[in-house]
Amino acid sequence: MLTESTISGLRALIHLVGLASAEPIPPKRIAEELGLSPTYLAKVTRQLVRADVLRAFRGAKGGVKLSRAPEEITLLEIVEACQGRILGDYCEETSRLRLTCAFHQAMAQVHLSLLQTLSRWTLAELAAKPCPSPSLAKLITCRIG
Repeated sequence: MLTESTISGLRALIHLVGLASAEPIPPKRIAEELGLSPTYLAKVTRQLVRADVLRAFRGAKGGVKLSRAPEEITLLEIVEACQGRILGDYCEETSRLRLTCAFHQAMAQVHLSLLQTLSRWTLAELAAKPCPSPSLAKLITCRIG
């Protein structure tokens, strides 16, 4: 469901929260510290700047930093900044949902649940626990941490 751009964006944002720097951080530095392509991360950070998740600064001390507190940035904002608006692509869109087929109604509920869940989670919550517990870390691979 999540694209590589979204995963990279989440990793960069969580990293920025962890650095807790008042100064802008160059995307190239973030990419190096996370083992990501600097060119690719520059593209992702531009998307996050356009979506007002990050603020960009030019010049010798340029870079990016969060546009607001991590508690104010939702997972939905991040996902949509990196991969576009989440749309339900089932049947044909209509405002008269109760008249549609059962599949359309079920998928509309799935879509609504997804949007609500992504809206509830904040960057602060994700950054508070970016990795699984040590006992579980040996059993699973976490793409974010």
